[in-house]
Amino acid sequence: MSAIAEDKNNEIFITGSKYLMPTYSRLPVVFTKAKMQYLWDANGRKYTDFIAGYGCLNVGHSNREVICAIKKQVENIIQPSNVYYNVPQVRLAEKLCEITGFGSKVFFANSGTEAVEGAVKLARKYSKEKFGNNRYKIISFNKSFHGRTMGALSATAQEEKQRVYQPLLDGFDYADINDIKSVKDKIDNNTCAVIIEPIQGEGGINVSDIEFMKNLKSLCLENKILLIFDEVQTGFARTGKMFAFKNYGIVPDILVLAKSLGGGMPLGAIVSNDEVSSVFTPGSHGSTFGGNAASCAAGIAVIDYLIKNRLADRAFNLGKYFVSKLARLKIQNSIIKDIRGMGLMIGMELYEPVAAEIVNAALSDKFVINRVSPSILRFLPTLVISKRNIDSLIKWLAANLKKY
Repeated sequence: MSAIAEDKNNEIFITGSKYLMPTYSRLPVVFTKAKMQYLWDANGRKYTDFIAGYGCLNVGHSNREVICAIKKQVENIIQPSNVYYNVPQVRLAEKLCEITGFGSKVFFANSGTEAVEGAVKLARKYSKEKFGNNRYKIISFNKSFHGRTMGALSATAQEEKQRVYQPLLDGFDYADINDIKSVKDKIDNNTCAVIIEPIQGEGGINVSDIEFMKNLKSLCLENKILLIFDEVQTGFARTGKMFAFKNYGIVPDILVLAKSLGGGMPLGAIVSNDEVSSVFTPGSHGSTFGGNAASCAAGIAVIDYLIKNRLADRAFNLGKYFVSKLARLKIQNSIIKDIRGMGLMIGMELYEPVAAEIVNAALSDKFVINRVSPSILRFLPTLVISKRNIDSLIKWLAANLKKY
């Protein structure tokens, strides 16, 4: 790369370092263009994306149908107040209730963490009204990640993320995924809800067992506890079904959605049934920008594209293909400890803490991958990724894992 080419990335990187708070460990590249599974940096170099904006772009970057929907909407109205209905918001809520198969009411937020906050409020309000003021405790799971606002962070059972923000919101306790006894041991008369990611994303791509999930649902029913599924990352065909809960044959009481729902636009949602959602009355919750018309128009286009192009089936089949290729790599490379995931949500755990070095090396060779810990790589490609793209990454990994 020439010095002139380097300056195009470096100039923005240096200016950003000067004016933006250092809340991210930013990599030394600036993307200025994107299309489906590809990214281009400020120097015009093309990359294949295997992280898709942390799972925000299941239908691909700058999807033409999503862009058209946004353009058409912003030419009419972007942000009416939520004291009025807007057409895309109503249409998207209707679609979400239809495709979840259990929902009858929706609340729109701007992000996953805000949707989690709203779900926590909904669960507590419902439980206090139905059972009394002492019914407020929520069980989440060790290694979970539910967001960075104070309520969502309180549900995020990762000490390194919580430590400096103590004291957190009271009333959260943590069990272990795939250990139903650990959940039973945490339940008492004050427990109102359990919140779980079907697959822990930031926690290391830890997949919930079917038997555990069925037992968890039964336990919640037995104790009249609400079951909240956080599908911010697993939703919208990522795991081979439109929603991950459909892989388990159970239905949550509250479903939290975001990320890919907006196709790149900021949008989150809470979906619930009539009984639970009825406790949200005027003034009990709200969001100024939540469900704005432009984001909801994008959400409609996302769902239509997912269904029309059968991307859930595509994620299932390509996920099996990807995992089989990674499993073969595991046989050939002693550094690989485990391959796990569902659909196109896949983790590779290593025996050595070299994930950051691998991410940087891949970026230099125009592959965008991600790490969730010093020893775990995460693959969350767009669902329009091709077998050829996967083969290219596998070839790169085969050549480069031998160095570690």
